[in-house]
Amino acid sequence: MQVDVLPQSDTPLAIQATGLSKAYGELQAVDRLQLVIPAGQFFGLLGPNGSGKTSTIHMLTTLARPTAGQASVAGHDILRESVAVRREVGLVFQESALDRTLTVDENLRFAGMLRNLPRATIRQRSDELLELFNLSERRHMKVATLSGGMRRALDIARGVLHRPRVLFLDEPTLGLDVPSRRGIWRFIEQLRREEVMTVFLTTHYLEEAETCDQVAFLASGRIIGAGPPATLVRQFGHYVLEIDGTDLDTVAAVLSPRLGPCLREGGTASFRVLDEQVSFVELQAELNDGVQAVRWRRPNLNDVFLWVNDPALSVGLDI
Repeated sequence: MQVDVLPQSDTPLAIQATGLSKAYGELQAVDRLQLVIPAGQFFGLLGPNGSGKTSTIHMLTTLARPTAGQASVAGHDILRESVAVRREVGLVFQESALDRTLTVDENLRFAGMLRNLPRATIRQRSDELLELFNLSERRHMKVATLSGGMRRALDIARGVLHRPRVLFLDEPTLGLDVPSRRGIWRFIEQLRREEVMTVFLTTHYLEEAETCDQVAFLASGRIIGAGPPATLVRQFGHYVLEIDGTDLDTVAAVLSPRLGPCLREGGTASFRVLDEQVSFVELQAELNDGVQAVRWRRPNLNDVFLWVNDPALSVGLDI
């Protein structure tokens, strides 16, 4: 499957990949990936651990050489023009790239010097980013003394100091508490507005991907579904019916002929409800005494993720 939001004729492409593959011995981490991502797009690559997300980023940022296929980033071929690609991208790793023995200021200065930025430019942009991330008063503190959220904010500031055309965020909020995660995303949204950069995100937190222009689901190195989040959720169904009970086999036997296969998690069976006029009262009346609770709610991107990653559930799911 190709991820392709057709750009206008005058819209440049930030990322384009054809048949991109990466194997580590007998392990096929990425398998013939196709990507067409217009400049300025907020793109999310979603998948479970081991699905190939980080390997994809490593190839696109020239940290790993593809086994097969080709790709360009910011108009530069990742194999023939790797140095040019590195000049145009920013990368925030899963693990912090900061030197914990240096101060906030020193980390940014070092990053700027690696990019051959003039000292005055480094100072100006550092001031702007520290103000944006509420770190101005901590600029002379060692990174080791900062909280996890502050270090992550500084990681992102370091990754955009040179004003990249494409910013890669590999699980940028992993391990952070909810307030810190929300703060980080406010900053990223402001950066996108001010710098008009393309953002390529991988994340386990599906709610973070809901504001993406487009997402793609990756499994075993292959894209198995893609589209704008709101469209995917709308195509998924009108409701999710959740039933807690001790006899889920009977629940499935009664409701699956009408609603389709169910997702089982512990003592809960979940169904997609495609008919907005369905009577939940009638459905509940059909169930036996082994049912403990019945709930229905609107679907979200996490539901799409769970269904599309289960072959038994994804049959008939037009995503």
